[in-house]
Amino acid sequence: MAMKRRKLSNPLALAVMVTLWQKPMHPYEIAQTLRRQGKDASTKIKYGSLYTVVQNLQKHGFVEVADVERQGNRPERTVYGLTEAGREEMADWLSDLLAVPAKEFPIFETALSLLGALPPDDVVRLLAERLQNLEVEVVSGRAALEKLAETLPRLFLVEAEYQLHMVEAQAEWVRGFLEEIEKGSLPGVDGWRHFHETGELPPEFT
Repeated sequence: MAMKRRKLSNPLALAVMVTLWQKPMHPYEIAQTLRRQGKDASTKIKYGSLYTVVQNLQKHGFVEVADVERQGNRPERTVYGLTEAGREEMADWLSDLLAVPAKEFPIFETALSLLGALPPDDVVRLLAERLQNLEVEVVSGRAALEKLAETLPRLFLVEAEYQLHMVEAQAEWVRGFLEEIEKGSLPGVDGWRHFHETGELPPEFT
């Protein structure tokens, strides 16, 4: 099952719709709410582009002007609310993302697919450095999660739990892969090493 093509594909648009689902807000309040709820840890949020996202949502009929606030000499602030079409798009888009696995292209996977261009000993050194960084990330991530859990229900922390789990899983995989290279048990590692020592491509690599 493939994901549907959507009028808007920027994940920030979905985050904005979910935020407005809570109550009508002006863009600055949307940004504050996203930051307060920790959504900037799971969604790439460029606060400067938030107004453009809101305008695009309005153009497609997913949000509408709900009110214009006037306070003293301050500039007017436009408050936006979610339309019925916006509620339907939000629910459908979110359902799609939860149910249908999408092929993503993390840059680490790209690097792994090309690592043969570096000598095995260099790769061992670099992956050992990555593993050290991942282990630090796990410790700090767990501490941050525990801190957030003091004030937020677990329902609002599941994305942080998932991120931590994925970092732990990556660290476990890197640890095992490193061991295979170092012990020489990785199939093809001898040919890989031979190529970097002699410049001759082993038959199994052609």
